[in-house]
Amino acid sequence: MNSVNLSIPDMKRRLAALLLEKSYREGHFVLASGRESDFYFDGRQTALHPEGAWLIGNLFYDLLSDLPKLDAVGGMTLGADPLVSATSVISWTMARPVAAFIVRKNPKGHGTNQYIEGLANLKPGSPVAMLEDVVTTGGSLLTACERVRDAGFNIVAVCTVLDREEGGAEAIEAAGYKLRPLFRRKELLELGRMA
Repeated sequence: MNSVNLSIPDMKRRLAALLLEKSYREGHFVLASGRESDFYFDGRQTALHPEGAWLIGNLFYDLLSDLPKLDAVGGMTLGADPLVSATSVISWTMARPVAAFIVRKNPKGHGTNQYIEGLANLKPGSPVAMLEDVVTTGGSLLTACERVRDAGFNIVAVCTVLDREEGGAEAIEAAGYKLRPLFRRKELLELGRMA
């Protein structure tokens, strides 16, 4: 399906259908947080698909379009890697370019020994948005935010493809941010099954 000429609502419906096809599984799962769940969401499966990446990049770009100033998007490796790349590429095509950066789980261990890749494209104090594929407790996203703040950047938005609605948004709000999800679980299921 060629989705190049879709409106934002149509892009969202198409992405929901693709996420249900490639990234969403029901059953019994133990999550990274240690919690048990009746579904599993692996956003990378869709974000690494050509149409999925295009849709995600467009929808994150749209979600962030209300920000008067945004220099970059970033997130914790590995889940955010395709998200930040897709969003950065789409921003270039929209003539409002934002750079991408990646937060490592551990410092590099040699060379500059940094947590963040892509620093050459940022200035101290740059306004940035954090992207994540799925938020459950918010722990990994908050760790990434802490590293980005410690590096001297100003986090102006925190976004995710899916908010599982299991306390992550509240934890992120308690840390001083507001979570901007593309989908919550119920909306994902409803839109994805309509498409």
